[in-house]
Amino acid sequence: MRRVKQIFGYFSLSEWLLWIVSTILIVVGFAVFDGRNGMALAASLVGACSLIFCAKANPIGQALMVVFSIMYGVLSYQKAYYGEMITYLGMTLPIAVMSFVSWVRHPFRGNRSQVAVGKLRRSEPFLMALITMAVTVGFYFILRALNTANLLPSTISVATSLIAAYLTIRRSPYYALGYAANDLVLIWLWALAVAEDRGYVSVLICFVIFFFNDLYGFLSWKKIAKKQRVQLS
Repeated sequence: MRRVKQIFGYFSLSEWLLWIVSTILIVVGFAVFDGRNGMALAASLVGACSLIFCAKANPIGQALMVVFSIMYGVLSYQKAYYGEMITYLGMTLPIAVMSFVSWVRHPFRGNRSQVAVGKLRRSEPFLMALITMAVTVGFYFILRALNTANLLPSTISVATSLIAAYLTIRRSPYYALGYAANDLVLIWLWALAVAEDRGYVSVLICFVIFFFNDLYGFLSWKKIAKKQRVQLS
């Protein structure tokens, strides 16, 4: 009984509401607009779970992101979004693994369920921008050669994903804003897909939900960072 109370008490009321509402919207969207692509439903639900745990700075969130990356890579391949497929399977997936290791290796005061919030060095934003520009330009030509559908948003998604991934490894609260920016690009991308096939509405709804979850994640990490600073002072 105590264990059950601990599990339910781990998340705040607002986090439970966010998680439950996200799940309901994903399932309803799937039932109304799709009902066929079970992978889309499963990926969306795993992704929503991942973001809630990530918002708590819990390494479980990164473990779930590994699973989501694989599922999303398959969905992207089905829609010929090769940029998304390559980005998630070739970048987000391995970075999620590295982030999981990083988060596990840097617990806050021995608390395995909360990572110690990191801080960027002054030179890192410049380095991150330089790497992002170089990789994005390279990916543009690769994606064009692969006849990637909706090339522009697919290319922009590479940039936002890379920024978010870098900040995630560095355990920066701003990783969530990076993913929120990426969510906006993916909303654009999958809206174009929905215009051709309504079966992808559930995926579109998924990223709208992810956007609000990531915004909450940023606010949550800022609070966590503040609490950690107080405890360390």
